[in-house]
Amino acid sequence: MTRPRLALFDCDGTLVDSQANICLAAVEAFSLSGLTPPPAAAIRRIVGLSLVEAMRVLAPQESKAAQHQLAMDYKAAFFRLRTEGAMEPEPLFEGIPALLDHLAAQGWLMGVATGKSDRGLARVLAEHGLAHHFVTLQTADRHPSKPDPSMVLAAMAETGVAAGDVAMIGDTSFDMAMGKAAGAFAVGVAWGYHDVHELVSAGAEVVAQEVADLPALLVRA
Repeated sequence: MTRPRLALFDCDGTLVDSQANICLAAVEAFSLSGLTPPPAAAIRRIVGLSLVEAMRVLAPQESKAAQHQLAMDYKAAFFRLRTEGAMEPEPLFEGIPALLDHLAAQGWLMGVATGKSDRGLARVLAEHGLAHHFVTLQTADRHPSKPDPSMVLAAMAETGVAAGDVAMIGDTSFDMAMGKAAGAFAVGVAWGYHDVHELVSAGAEVVAQEVADLPALLVRA
């Protein structure tokens, strides 16, 4: 009997391009606190972290209470902007639906490990009709921030797949470090928010330049 294999995907920057909306909500959160918003390049670099941890990175000079308030303001801003229709669509990266269909046909189990909330992830998967592909969903609502391996370990426990048969696929150094810490095969993608050299430095064993490259790279997992 073939052993089960698990392809665990990050969401923002790996499955969907969400940077515009993340930057929009972050700018509003900082403005609410009377702080100068960080540049978009800095905001993109924290994508994938849990909100409080992200605000610690973006506003290291602020108190823990202020950082926590920034995180709450971000959540509120994101929800309000979404409700008012002020946010941009979050498109899938080209080739993602075909990739997921291919992996499913090859017998891979699939899951998501993301810094999004349960609600945010559910919305993205529903909008793009992808929810049926994933057997395990790990979010920031139930885990410490990446790069803590908690999300990957929980996905392994939920699916019964051993670490040696898990591929953690993501676009940031946080994803790579998380995967390595859990003993998974760390697969970087070059179309997201961290540079390739950062992915490799954080433990990526291979890096896909395009979505279509992933099936061949996962054979090595």
